[in-house]
Amino acid sequence: MFGKRSDGKELKHVMPFFRIMPCIMKERDDSQVYFNQDIAIKKIDEYISLKAQEGIKISLLDIMFAAIVRIFAEKPKLNRFAINGRIYARNKITLAITIKKALTEDGDETTVKVDFEGTENLFEVREKLQKLIVENKDLEAENGTDKIAGVLSKIPTSILKVAVGLLKFLDKHGHLPASIIEVSPFHTSAVVTNVGSLGIDSIYHHVYNFGTTSMFFAIGKKKKSYVFNDDELTKERTVNVAFVGDERICDGHYYASSFRNLARYLTHPELLETGAEKKKIDPEL
Repeated sequence: MFGKRSDGKELKHVMPFFRIMPCIMKERDDSQVYFNQDIAIKKIDEYISLKAQEGIKISLLDIMFAAIVRIFAEKPKLNRFAINGRIYARNKITLAITIKKALTEDGDETTVKVDFEGTENLFEVREKLQKLIVENKDLEAENGTDKIAGVLSKIPTSILKVAVGLLKFLDKHGHLPASIIEVSPFHTSAVVTNVGSLGIDSIYHHVYNFGTTSMFFAIGKKKKSYVFNDDELTKERTVNVAFVGDERICDGHYYASSFRNLARYLTHPELLETGAEKKKIDPEL
């Protein structure tokens, strides 16, 4: 039936303005909003060093993933998506990350998706994330995303255009098979990219029109920046986090409070050692 999907439930009682927005701004590239923030990492560095002394290896990426999972658990409207004039609440928290199997210009890339309950603590998030990264960095490894991309890449261009058009049509009307959604990097709560590992600062990465991904987070390289610390402007080591999101899923106040929570967890990573008691349910379900 049109409107029903395997990856989310349609919200039928959203505020009037948000009911109209997906019909006015039909695509995500109509609806992109941009935000970036320098995050002081002194406390993150101290925390990572402290954990290393305890024999626990934690990285900035682990902390970033855990913080994003936490805000999705606390702020369920973030885990919405808009498609075909409708707004849906996603069934689960799924983050994707693109990794290079070798840090060379010719090194292969792959995308991994990680599902979370929303109640995980930092160490549980790290375990899930690192397990998938290690598995997929193997040059011979091939995940579901790689397999589908491999099959499609072998199709002649004229037929490929028709095949992709069919996938888009099925997705738009809620009939894309769950098996494809499960491995598709275009169907996630958010994509996280650590471009700092490539030696560059954060970027504004567009959200895709195909699929249901509403957010893209990019982590830049470590650098010195001026930040406010206790109402004083000081120069500290920071990373810049750039965000691109779909404005049709929630209002600016909701986004702002979510980003404040994200910054709080990033500057106080010890708060993530305890998992969330439970994942909140979308208030308009």
